[in-house]
Amino acid sequence: MSAPTDPTPGSRDRQPAPRRSTVRSGVAAEEAAPRRRLAVLGRLGLVVVLLAAVVGTVVLVSQRNQFGRPDAGAEEIPALEVEPAPVQLGTVAQPDALAPPSLGLPGRAPAGGGAPTSLASWAEGIASRVDVPARALQAYGVADLAVKAEEPGCNLSWVTIAGLARIESNHGRYRGASIAGNGDVTPRIIGVPLDGTGGNRTIGDTDRGVLDGDTALDRAVGPLQFIPSTWARWRSDGNGDGVADPNNIDDAALAAGRYLCAGGRDLATGPGWRNAVLSYNYSDEYGRRVYAAADSYASASQG
Repeated sequence: MSAPTDPTPGSRDRQPAPRRSTVRSGVAAEEAAPRRRLAVLGRLGLVVVLLAAVVGTVVLVSQRNQFGRPDAGAEEIPALEVEPAPVQLGTVAQPDALAPPSLGLPGRAPAGGGAPTSLASWAEGIASRVDVPARALQAYGVADLAVKAEEPGCNLSWVTIAGLARIESNHGRYRGASIAGNGDVTPRIIGVPLDGTGGNRTIGDTDRGVLDGDTALDRAVGPLQFIPSTWARWRSDGNGDGVADPNNIDDAALAAGRYLCAGGRDLATGPGWRNAVLSYNYSDEYGRRVYAAADSYASASQG
């Protein structure tokens, strides 16, 4: 809207002033036009910046709700620390990795004699290369071997379990948690309430708060972030202590391996690997983050 020619209050009730030459006013108008355009552009630029800030905030909040506590910074959310791999899911199979030593299992002797390599020694040997705690690697190795014995056609490798664990809890290290010698992760890792926000489904309480401490809504629990209802179906005892606990890395890793192989999936194929991982979290970006982590572990384990 253009400004009035006389800004004095009540000017419309006055007698008009003698008409002046329009030459100078025309020049002034021409000089003022670029300034007005610059002012308009400046205001538009400010609007764009504000909109970008709002969109960025919404995206960050959504990511925080999806991958961790609502009040967590990006540096605290394990998934956001891993860049999605530039791959098309369904076209890439499970990465090849250094296999855990099956001959190191009880009751099996190495060919040609000699001392068997234990899973603990195997894990210690590659822990620094793959940047995964040796105790977690040991759990993934046990799950690898156990599921291969149960479901050989699945072709599960420990790197897929490790990829999931990296995205879900940074191998049981989320917010300073650690893994004890018996595999227990403390303090317990409890996810956000599944109330339908941040890309999550709404899931009402299914365990009376026994696992997650929430009697209103379910929350994912443990280093592999099992929903209580899913744990109730796939609960496993990975360390043979007679207890199936989602907060124990051995139990959680074995349950995750069995869950990934459900329905006759073959993780050595692109579609099989994609279906397995997306059954955990149906998000293409999530799957590509898991693949990035698994692929890095596979490469480093053979280095």
